[in-house]
Parts: sequence; structure tokens; C-alpha cells
Amino acid sequence: MTLLDDMLAAAQAAGEEILRIRTAGFATRQKPDASPVTDADQAAERLILTRLARFAPEIPVVAEESATEGEAPVGERFFLVDPLDGTREFVAGRDEFTVNIALIERSEPVLGVVVAPALGRSFAGDTRSATAFELRRDGHAALQRLPLRVRVAPPGRLVAVASRSHGSPRTESWLAVRGITERVSIGSSLKFCLLAAAEADVYPRFGPTMEWDTAAGQAVLVAAGGRVLDPNGGPLAYGKPGFRNTDFIATAQPLR
Repeated sequence: MTLLDDMLAAAQAAGEEILRIRTAGFATRQKPDASPVTDADQAAERLILTRLARFAPEIPVVAEESATEGEAPVGERFFLVDPLDGTREFVAGRDEFTVNIALIERSEPVLGVVVAPALGRSFAGDTRSATAFELRRDGHAALQRLPLRVRVAPPGRLVAVASRSHGSPRTESWLAVRGITERVSIGSSLKFCLLAAAEADVYPRFGPTMEWDTAAGQAVLVAAGGRVLDPNGGPLAYGKPGFRNTDFIATAQPLR
């Protein structure tokens, strides 16, 4: 198996554990920043950390819940893990939550996996080989491995994806200036994956995100031919102090 395969298997196993806990029932608490955390977040992180230590013990890991508690080793090469991205969606009973694992090398996400266990969709990308794919199982059909490539939409028909839980007037203004009226509101890193899967075209984000929220989705999108740009038009970089992102625009097409 490749490292990407191992990462995908770990994320899928964590997704199964999250679904098991959702069925059994779970407790929700607040972290110091007032964001929610559940039993599922913590169990999924423990599982992923165990798997990563087994197949890549030499690579440091920055994981959301451990980093919140002050454990955040970093170097030129490290994993970024969000064991349950979209906790608010999870707590609300929606299915738009994901498990994210990315490998960062020299400030760039080079491998990424995003698993949406409740939707039966798993995405993976390798930016070095420009290879991205989705694993999807429809009902009892065999598992399908579908290559991903961003679409080239005709002018005037761009579709935006926007955060369900973190909308903003700046987002509305940005879309209005560009005449983008069609949108999909969805939670978690699935927004990047919809662009990679040619189901949408642009994702503007004005507001706080953490690196573990975006790294895996960025790797999938870039591997599928898209880009994620910071306010200066450069690539969104990783390993920043505090692991906090700037605003960014994720896009499948060149921005006008």
C-alpha cells in the first residue's frame, strides 16, 4: 500500500467509529474557544493517531484535539488531522461531516484524504502526481474508484459553495460583485471536494479557519486541477504560528 492508501484506510476506519458512536449516543462539550467537541471527535483522533504511528512513526502529527491541549509538534514534514470536521453539523444530526488527514511538506499539502462516512463518499489527492479520485459505494453496488478533475464552467454560470454554519456579509458581497447567484450551502471540507468533483466552481472563505480544517481538502482540490489562494494571490501555506489560516479563495477556474 502507498502512504495515501494508508491515510485513506485510517480515515475510513475513523469514519466507521464516528458512525458507531452517533448510533450509540454521545456527549457534547465546549472547548475553550466555545466550539463543540464530542466523544466522536476524541475517539476518531485516538484511532487515527494510533494508525499513523503504526505506518509512519517518523512523521510528526498535528491533530485538532491534541493541538487544542497544547501538543503541536511541527517541522518541514508533518501530518495535519481533523478527526471530525463539521462537528456542528454532526451534533445537529446532519450528514455533512468529514474526517480529514493531510501530509504537509515544506508548507504545502501534498497528500490529502477526506472521508464523509455518513454520505458514503471518500476523496483522495496526490498533488505531486496530479492524481485525485473518489471512492463511492451506491447501495449494494461494488466500490467504484472515480477519477476527479475540476470542470471548466461557461462564463456566467459559476456555482459557489458556502459554509452552512459560517456565512458572512463579505461572502455575499464577493459573490454579488461577480454575479454568482447559484450556490450550495454545505458544511466541512466537503466544499473543496465538490469543486474537485466538478460539482461546483468556487469557494470563498472570509473568516477564521484552522489549518487542519483545510489542508486535506486543499490537497484533493489541487490534485484535481484547482487552486487555493490567500489574499495576496499566493497559495495558502501551512505550518503557520498558531495554525490559523488567512482568508482564502478556493477555485476550479482562474479568477477574473
